[in-house]
Parts: sequence; C-alpha cells; structure tokens
Amino acid sequence: MSKSSNFLDKPIAAGALALLILASVVAFSLETLPSLSSRVRETLALFEVFVVVVFTAEYMYRLYAAPKRLRFVFGFYGIVDLLAILPFYLGLVVDLRSIRLLRVLRMVRLLKLARYNAALLRLATALRASKDELLVSMVILAIALYLAAFGIYHFEHDAQPDKFSSIFDALWWAVATVSTVGYGDVYPVTVGGRVFTFFVLVISLGIIAIPTSIFATALLAVRKHQAGNSGPSET
Repeated sequence: MSKSSNFLDKPIAAGALALLILASVVAFSLETLPSLSSRVRETLALFEVFVVVVFTAEYMYRLYAAPKRLRFVFGFYGIVDLLAILPFYLGLVVDLRSIRLLRVLRMVRLLKLARYNAALLRLATALRASKDELLVSMVILAIALYLAAFGIYHFEHDAQPDKFSSIFDALWWAVATVSTVGYGDVYPVTVGGRVFTFFVLVISLGIIAIPTSIFATALLAVRKHQAGNSGPSET
C-alpha cells in the first residue's frame, strides 16, 4: 500500500480536499461576475493561491508516494492533478486573459472529485472495461452522422442553399437530429428531406442506445464484482 493511501485517501483528508475542490470551482465562477469589487477580487485571488499551494503539495506528495511514478504522471489522475494547477503557474509568465482555454482548465479540478467518490470510481472502471466497445460505437455514430449529413444535403441543398450549402453545414443538422435535440433552426422543407429525416430519427434511437447499453452492462458488472469482493467470505 502506498503512503498516500495512509494519509490523503483517509476520509477526513479526502473530504477536506473534495470540499476545497468545490470551493475553488465556486470561487472561479464568482470571478466571472462583472460587479465584483476590487477587494473581493483580491480575496478570491489569495484564495486561489492557497488552493494551488494545497493542490501542488498534494500532487508532489502523490508523486513521491507512488510506487511507479511515471505511471502516476501519465495516468488519468496524475494528468488531472497537473492540469488543475498548471494554469496558475503558466499565468505567472503568460497573460491568461488572451488564452481563455488555459483559464478554463481550472474547471478540470472537478474531475479530481472522482478520486474521492466510490460511485464515480465505479463509472471510471466501467469506462475502462468497455472502452473498446465504446470506441466502435463512436465510430458507428460518426459514420451515421456523415451519412445523415450527406443525405439531407442531397434532399435540401437546392431548396435551402443558404442553410445546406455544404455537407459540413448539414452536419449541424445531423448532430441535432441524431441526438434528438432538434434545435429547430435548420429543418427540411422538401418531401424527400422529411421522409429521410423520419428514417434518420428512427435509426438514431438505436444507434444512441448501443453505447448506453454497453456502458450500463459494464457498470452492472463492476457493481457485482465489488459487491462480491466486499461480501462475507464463506468458510
């Protein structure tokens, strides 16, 4: 058992870190309010420094205590822990206001919560167990999206050249239709386009159900496995 398992993963330490993660996300959200006074902004900035110091210490300790350090550094939690503090240190040498993506990386801290929640850990385990099947499902979904975009472009381009000017524009309609969101900003007006849309909707229900059922099966298997390991052993 690693040293971090004896300290950072204990309920009190884990709970404190989880609360700090949530507090840092709330603070980041408060920073976006335009009406904040300079004093409040300074307080939030100081709190961010405190959060980064704690998360940096956590990262260094987990790296020190990891049996295989390279595996930790390039593992999921190692990358998340690094991204959680990286924007602060980059902000010391780069103006993050011009690189919004780096500021958004602070929200990666929410992923750190997965380490402290058994249900989230089960989700992560289920994802790893079904990653190959889910990848195939995503490939099938991508092909279906392209075929849907190609089909609606064929039916609607002449009738609505401004909305279906290319297959790439038609992809927006395909995503909204296959996901059953249906924003309503782009829709077919021809008979052929409407009939095609009907078949796309019917088929998309089955396509979306594939990864859902795969993940649900994997999650159920993980729950049964954990329940079996935690149950009383027979003598």
